[in-house]
Amino acid sequence: MIDGIINVYKERGYTSFDVVAKLRGILKQKKIGHTGTLDPMAEGVLIVCLGKATKLVDILITSSKEYLADMQLGITTDTEDITGEILSKSDIWNNLSDKDIIDAVESFVGSYEQLPPMYSAIKKNGKKLYEYAREGTEIERNKRPVEIISIKDISVEKPYVHFMVKCSKGTYIRSLCRDIGEKLGCGAVMSGLLRNELHGMKADGSYKLSDIERLRDDDRLSECIIPMDAILKDYRRLNIRKTASKLLTNGNKLLVKSFVESDALKACDGDIFRIYEDNRLMALYRYMEDEDILKPYKMLL
Repeated sequence: MIDGIINVYKERGYTSFDVVAKLRGILKQKKIGHTGTLDPMAEGVLIVCLGKATKLVDILITSSKEYLADMQLGITTDTEDITGEILSKSDIWNNLSDKDIIDAVESFVGSYEQLPPMYSAIKKNGKKLYEYAREGTEIERNKRPVEIISIKDISVEKPYVHFMVKCSKGTYIRSLCRDIGEKLGCGAVMSGLLRNELHGMKADGSYKLSDIERLRDDDRLSECIIPMDAILKDYRRLNIRKTASKLLTNGNKLLVKSFVESDALKACDGDIFRIYEDNRLMALYRYMEDEDILKPYKMLL
């Protein structure tokens, strides 16, 4: 079984589930998961975790994300993107200057309360919102705090607007386009989306499914596999002493003196460390200042 991560370039028309299903066939392994779902019409970075790395999915999805977004002014749809059923049309955008449009887009930088779309995988009463939407049922949703970290490289070719946006986890670019359209008074939908970066992985370093299949056939699959160590490089490393090896294997709490680096260890409450035994990554542990111990955070055995 392969343990590691692949920076996959999800192509338009595929669901994120499609990518995982196809990779299971290519790699002949079942234990595969992805981080950060992309809509079928979207493309770009989809981080796929293999084997033991599937335990890291919840860590990776907390990262901020960078997108190249295309927006079309003058229409609204039920899905908030160009693929949906048109709900309204307006030609008010003809009266807007490029500056009006750019100012409206830039005004969303910072934190704001965003209403998630009905066509999303958010669950309400144990059922996904898109399942209600497909039944024609509109469900009351609560706005959620999101952060638009930056918007840059805005270009206007009316009725289209293009921009690069960096945002927090949980932000829907479709809904951002909807909100910009509402602010301009003409409506807007997302007409294209490319995820350019997630957790430091960029689209220009990603692999299409056909690339991965070719590497497999050429016995060069290791070229696209990122080891878990690399994705966790921001966490400091600690090496377990032989005397504490069994405690680590059993997932027990560990005293600071259990590590080779104990004499020089400086840690703040909540710090997470990579724990190794004989150069093998075994677990992630979190330091608890009040007890002066480390507790298991993720066992990677």
